[in-house]
Amino acid sequence: MSDIVYDIPEVHETSSRHTLAVVVDNEFGVLARVIGLFSGRGYNIESLTVAEVEHDKKLSRITIVTSGSEMVIEQIKRLLERMVPVYKVNDLTVEGAHVELELALVKIKGAGDKMKEILRIAEVFRARSVDASQDHFIFEVTGTSEQINTFISLMSPLGLTEMARSGVVAISKGKKK
Repeated sequence: MSDIVYDIPEVHETSSRHTLAVVVDNEFGVLARVIGLFSGRGYNIESLTVAEVEHDKKLSRITIVTSGSEMVIEQIKRLLERMVPVYKVNDLTVEGAHVELELALVKIKGAGDKMKEILRIAEVFRARSVDASQDHFIFEVTGTSEQINTFISLMSPLGLTEMARSGVVAISKGKKK
């Protein structure tokens, strides 16, 4: 027997972020089944938004942001496509150019000189004041998740007290698919 030790490098599949647009029947339990598909296999959902998109046909669109290896993402898409209430699954990340935006409502409490800085940052991010008093502002800010994260990180030391985020909404650029 040989005492040769082979140095075999470990293979690590890289994880990438994908935005999936899933058109489903707008009916009771569909969202729970889609979420169950993810949780049952230990896949994380980073963002989830749902809204009716065709009232006459009773169709909704679920936008899911998730991360995984290419193999995991392909498995998620195949499993979604096999679900009965699912009509279409689009991986916007691989299909080409698309627009992704998120909305956040951010409440900041502050007074005096802090208010000037709060308003200056809000102007830079084109945040719109939707409520204000002498000691607080509530801003509506839209942009990419990264832009909203930056806005929040800048406002946190100035008195951010509460926030609500919509989750990502996305649509492909160009002609309708």
